[in-house]
Amino acid sequence: MVEKIPLLLLPGTLCDDRLWQFQIQGLEDEVNITVGELSKHDSIEALADEILSKMPDKFAVAGLSFGGMVALEIVRKAPERVLKLALLDTNPFPPKEEQISNWNSFLDMIQTQRFGEIVKDYLLPVLIHPDKQSNDELVETIFKMADTMGEEGYINQLRALKKRVDQTTVLPFITCPTLVIVGRQDIVCPIELSKYMADTIPNASLKIVEDSGHLTTMEQPEVVYELLKEWITKPKVEF
Repeated sequence: MVEKIPLLLLPGTLCDDRLWQFQIQGLEDEVNITVGELSKHDSIEALADEILSKMPDKFAVAGLSFGGMVALEIVRKAPERVLKLALLDTNPFPPKEEQISNWNSFLDMIQTQRFGEIVKDYLLPVLIHPDKQSNDELVETIFKMADTMGEEGYINQLRALKKRVDQTTVLPFITCPTLVIVGRQDIVCPIELSKYMADTIPNASLKIVEDSGHLTTMEQPEVVYELLKEWITKPKVEF
């Protein structure tokens, strides 16, 4: 029997395994899937350390947005352990002052019991394609993931985002097969960021998902599933 590749899936902020639900259902016969929990620490470095302590010696990793940042930190800390890498809708650059200001505002809103307002009025409008805003099932799942994460988890993630370092320095040294995926209409992590990563990482491939915003795995689940399936199964790797 051929041993299955361990695959680590890392969600974005305020997301959990439901972000990857369609891909998990399609890939679970091909690989051994673990979904990382990214809300217990307030630094990307600490999150990467905890994940590395729990994963097998070698594994593949796919991360979306915040999860992609943690994936890059995992590669930086333990490149020899990462068999394959997929970065979805990810920003490798350090935060801008405007972003930090926005996150500080969100932290203030949480302190005044306005957590739900952040998701509804500030995040949802930019997370998904305008055509998907009326998809009640998709929107409800986004709200449910945020509710499950809760205020404490989001505070940790915001603090981690604020102090994240420049991860572009690791890109030229990534040697494992790398897939970069981005939604054509991603506002949160614009397409130029993914193009930069694909150009900088040796032998990386870029796939642009049409009619999708930031949450590509949920907005175009079939397309992303097919991309990830090809990435994780071809070519075969020894581990």
